[in-house]
Amino acid sequence: MEAKPKPLTWLLELDPYVGGESTIEGVSRIIKLASNESAFGISPKAREALAAMADDFFRYPDGGCTELRARLAAKHNLPAENLVCGGGSDDLISLLMRCYAGPGDEVLVSAHGFAMFPIYGKGVGATVVTAPENDITVDVDALLARVTHRTRIVCVANPNNPTGTYIPVSEVTRLHAALPSNVLLLLDSAYAEYIDAANWTDGAELVAKYDNVIMLRTFSKIYGLGGMRVGWLYGPDHVVDVINRLKSPFTVSTAAQVAAVAALDDDAFVTMSQDHNKRWRRWTSETLRQFGLTVPESACNFVLVRFPGTNGHDANAADAFLKTRGIIVRKMAGYGLPDALRITIGTEEEMRLVVDTLGTFMGAH
Repeated sequence: MEAKPKPLTWLLELDPYVGGESTIEGVSRIIKLASNESAFGISPKAREALAAMADDFFRYPDGGCTELRARLAAKHNLPAENLVCGGGSDDLISLLMRCYAGPGDEVLVSAHGFAMFPIYGKGVGATVVTAPENDITVDVDALLARVTHRTRIVCVANPNNPTGTYIPVSEVTRLHAALPSNVLLLLDSAYAEYIDAANWTDGAELVAKYDNVIMLRTFSKIYGLGGMRVGWLYGPDHVVDVINRLKSPFTVSTAAQVAAVAALDDDAFVTMSQDHNKRWRRWTSETLRQFGLTVPESACNFVLVRFPGTNGHDANAADAFLKTRGIIVRKMAGYGLPDALRITIGTEEEMRLVVDTLGTFMGAH
């Protein structure tokens, strides 16, 4: 019998990422609140720009995302030469792992952090080390206690998906100060536009000052371009140089670049989305707590809802009940939170419906 090609052994140990569900058999109208997508879709300016450029989409895109990087640099007061765009921020996480970790190395993550950190870490053959959290929040001391001479990358999503919690700038600074200079601190700030806490940082000032910090951002959330796949990073010269040596030339399509540039100019859409999210995140959290559910404070465009697990009121039963009404949310067992569901903040109608349904499920009315 002929031998088959053999993959790298550690790839067979990976559990593939499973995205949020989108359909329910037999249900025509679906309310999808599983993937932290924009409540309002893409911005009107992005929609107009896409329509205007449709005849040019047969051309290969600008591999350097020159205009997009220039617009990002101007908007965020950053040097364009230190920005790299990719096919979503997860594409850039993958590149960073491939550039800085491998067999024999360690990638350090928090217990309930973004799922792609450990997947990409294991994907390059590194050992993924998980630090426990404190009240579903990144624990800096727990991370530092697990740093070894093999640690290459420390990954922190801040605010964090799926918990919605964040650590203040003082803790981010303390974490970085205690890391060896050869360890890369990866700060994923995908939900930056939703947090308004004065004691928070996206990490840009650390990138500007040090050689071992990376900041990640995305257009998938408040800008509503999840289907376009556009992410970007800000990093020191030497990191940007090595990433540009390895990255594929056309990972950000022309359509994605056009939409992202236009979305950056739509401040009115962003402000409207922020105001809506803040209002309905608060209302949803407060109302669900009245039903006896635990809802930690969230700094993102979703809430984490924890169920008591008694009298048939566990998270799995709640998920099944919501589906009978055509509502799809996200179960969190894969993140080590089997008692929880994550619910995206959608439109007013959607939030009133999901809250009313959970009230019925909990016997509150």
